[in-house]
Amino acid sequence: MIDSVRNTVLAVANKHNFGYITPADFNLYAKQAQLDVFENYFYRYNEWIQKQNARVSGSGYADIVRNLEEVIDTFSVEGELHKGLGNKYKMPNEDNNGNTYYLLDKVLVSSSPVYAGLTDGFSASNNTIEDSTKDFSSLIPSIYSAAIQVGDTLQFVDVLEVVDDTTLRIDSSEISSSGNNYALYLKSKTYKVAERVSHSKITMLNASNLTAPKITSPAYTQSELSISVFPESVNFVGQVKSQYIRKPKDPKWTYVDISNGEPLFNQSSSDYQDFELPATDEPLLVSKILQYAGVSIREKDIYQTGLQDEMKDKQKQG
Repeated sequence: MIDSVRNTVLAVANKHNFGYITPADFNLYAKQAQLDVFENYFYRYNEWIQKQNARVSGSGYADIVRNLEEVIDTFSVEGELHKGLGNKYKMPNEDNNGNTYYLLDKVLVSSSPVYAGLTDGFSASNNTIEDSTKDFSSLIPSIYSAAIQVGDTLQFVDVLEVVDDTTLRIDSSEISSSGNNYALYLKSKTYKVAERVSHSKITMLNASNLTAPKITSPAYTQSELSISVFPESVNFVGQVKSQYIRKPKDPKWTYVDISNGEPLFNQSSSDYQDFELPATDEPLLVSKILQYAGVSIREKDIYQTGLQDEMKDKQKQG
């Protein structure tokens, strides 16, 4: 879709003799335009929820709430959180897949692990981890998985074999050091949804044994890039995971130069990234990019063209 959007933007700009928009500038405008459209989904969702509650929304193909939910759900990510100090867990500012946290939906807390500790040995060739303070002799490997935190990464692996009383063979060859936090969980572990509370409320809740959060009814408070989970006994690697909405990845129109200097679209480039929004948003993306281009080159007409197109598109969407 990104090549189609760019061609349309250039066609409109050239039609009015507004000059050439470079690939670098286009990518900057495209990034901001996509974020604008993406964030507007949440405002539209709120508006249509109110209409639905007032019984003035449609159903079937006219069920705008369901349509918006389907789009937003494509950005939903679930995964275990990286453990910080104590009962703090870090939000995924950017995970291994390039997903950047935008909006936290829910926090899930599992029961405590069966074993937990710090590895004091490993073997990358044999895929083993060691903990001399534990006795794994009675462990049944097939029913356990291991959460291991190595630096800034957290991975869940299967336990394949009890090598000896203090050594486990795991389904991973990526452990390259000792001194890693780990925890062993039953594969059949269940999760409880934690309640989000304010920092002032958690103080009041913890002041009484009757209202204090428990492992069966956990709670959490949120800071900018981390959450604190309660009860404070929730402090093990892999014990907390979140379901959050990620930001769309930055679009990038990639190209190769040809002899006459005109860039040629190159979709096979390693850093190519299309828009992640539905194709139905293409006209709105074009309008937004024209507005940014108009502001940049100080052309009132091109800005007004983009703004008028955006208003028409919004009227169609309701």
